[in-house]
Amino acid sequence: MRSRYTAYVQGNEPYLLATWHRSTRPTDKIVDRNEALQWLGLEVKSALRLRQRKVTEGEDFVEFVARCRIVGKGQRLHEVSRFLREADDLGVQRWFYVDGQFPE
Repeated sequence: MRSRYTAYVQGNEPYLLATWHRSTRPTDKIVDRNEALQWLGLEVKSALRLRQRKVTEGEDFVEFVARCRIVGKGQRLHEVSRFLREADDLGVQRWFYVDGQFPE
């Protein structure tokens, strides 16, 4: 999760795409370098399996809050992200971001 946040801060779209699960990987641009967006910080709230969810082998969740400023206005993104552990194109087991839910 921290590496994906860092990639967003740096505008590293190739890394974001490489760590996104192929079933949900976007085809449109992810990073807009002209957007007035400033990332301010990341708080990982839970990196452990969220016990209230039924989890399968090779699946895990991370809850986080990322803060940013868009056109001078503070925003926060609170998400529970789902990751799957699978082999990459070289056969190495890696975690891939699949999707996320926004808690109330």
